[in-house]
Order: sequence, then structure tokens, then C-alpha cells
Amino acid sequence: MLRLPVSLMSPGGASARLSILIFHRVLPAHDPLNPDEPDAGEFEQRMRWVRSWFDVLPLGEAVQRLRENRLPARAMSITFDDGYADNEAVAAPILQRLGLPATFFISTGYLDGGCMWNDRVIEAVRHCSDAMLDLTPLGLAAYPLTTPAQRRAAVVAILNGIKHLDPAQRARRTTQIVVACGDRPSPALMMSGDQLRRLRASGMEIGAHTVTHPILTRLDLESARSEMAEGKAALERLLGEPVSLFAYPNGVPGQDYAAEHARLARECGFEAAVSTAWGAARAGTDLFQLPRFTPWDRSRLRFGARLLANLARRQIRFA
Repeated sequence: MLRLPVSLMSPGGASARLSILIFHRVLPAHDPLNPDEPDAGEFEQRMRWVRSWFDVLPLGEAVQRLRENRLPARAMSITFDDGYADNEAVAAPILQRLGLPATFFISTGYLDGGCMWNDRVIEAVRHCSDAMLDLTPLGLAAYPLTTPAQRRAAVVAILNGIKHLDPAQRARRTTQIVVACGDRPSPALMMSGDQLRRLRASGMEIGAHTVTHPILTRLDLESARSEMAEGKAALERLLGEPVSLFAYPNGVPGQDYAAEHARLARECGFEAAVSTAWGAARAGTDLFQLPRFTPWDRSRLRFGARLLANLARRQIRFA
């Protein structure tokens, strides 16, 4: 049983540790171009393991308890980034059925029919009819597309090749890639405003994730402030309530955000912010650089071992 070692490594009170899981999508069925995203069956299985081992709290409540040294033993929060429609349609019903709360961080610019740049690339490669996709004129490479594995490899290489361009250049390059793949319309993968309101009405928590999901270190500070503040304001207008939690896009400390962005999060009125650095929060952890991670293992034993290993990680101040 994992419950005992988790209790020993994640006790309550002043010595407590908070594990925060991060997900993006939960798919109706397995997708070879998104193999790291769990399908509904895999996600439910993992959440059943989590429920048997941890005391799952809404992130806002967990942050408050962490601040006051009142976290229970085996404390965990579950989060989702970006605002995919399958969060409301697939993931939320599973969480509700299991009695598990979660927090959903939304990039507001993609609500109501949007498709993020990475998904535009994935879907373009998925539907490209050519056996070879030549992107050498765009400073990339030529990619064979005759098998699902080759398409997946092409997706990974292309995304890595344009991920850290400045937002305007990345948007142009994405459009050029879509055109090279046949210029098909990108699907609407993100939530609608109505879905977001239903998600909140069901008891789930909503946090901000900027407007257009930029890499904050690629922006000047005023543009970063605008992305953070406007995303927060848009959600507050939509939901009619304060939004107090923020997730840094991509979230790698020192690479995707820096100390000045943690300061901006405070100035924008957030009460806490999450990164994508692994580890578990504890007393003294910067509440504006809370660590999160995703155990990707499919077996119960390996999934549990990954959770324990994450609890054992040293606490680090990142920025």
C-alpha cells in the first residue's frame, strides 16, 4: 500500500508537503499524435489511484492551508492548463464522479473556437496528404509522414523548432506550416464561455493563464503585465468573481518566466502562481513559484513510485 509511505513523506501541519499534478488534455480515445495525453479510461484509473493515496484539495484552499501550516497529510491538488474543451466534456465528469476537485488555468484568447499554435501544427501534420513534408524553406527540416510514428516525430521536431520564437514570429511560422501542410482550417479545440461557466458552476476552480499563452521572458515587461492582467480581468468578467491563481505559460523557471514575472503576478492581484518545475511545496516555498509535475507512468507501481520520488525532491528557489 502506498498510503503509509505517502503519509510518512507528506505529513500534516508544519512539516506538510503539497503535491500538485498538472494535466492539459483528457482525450476521448488514444491519439498516436498525442501519446502523452491520457484517454478517459487511463485518466480515471490514475485518479482512482490518487484518491486512494492522497487527500485532494482545491488549489486555492491548499495554498491558504500551506500558508497557515494547516495542510492535511498526503495533501494534493490537481490542475489543468490552457482551457481545452475536453477538460469540461471528458475530464470534469470523471473528477465529479470520483469526488475530486481540480483547478483549470485558462488562456482566455482561445475561448469560443480557438486553437493554440501547437495544436494548429499537430492538426496540420495529422491531415497533411504528402508523404514528405519539406519545411527547409522555413529553417526546419524535411519530415517523412508515411507512418503514425513518423508523423509524431515530425510534430515533436516542429514544435521544438518554433516553441521559443517570439509570439508574432511563432504565429507567422505556424501559419506557414499550416499552409505547407495543405492549408486546412484548424479545429476548435478550446472551451466556450458557456463551458467554462458550467465548469465553475460544477464546483471546479478557475485560474488565469494569460490571454495568448506567450513565453513571458520573450516579452517586454509591460506586454507581460498586460497578458497577465487582461487574462485575469477577462475571466473575472466571464465568471463574475475574483480569480486569484495564475499559471506561467510553459512554466520552466529561468527559461519561461523570471523573478520579475513573479513580482508582476503579485502586482496583478494574484495570491499564488504555479510553475512546471518538479517537486512538492512545503513551508517556506515561494507561493508564486509553486512546483507541479505530471507522473506519466501507466502502471500503478510506477505511477506511485513517481509520486514518491517527486515528494523526495529538494526544495529550490528558482528565480
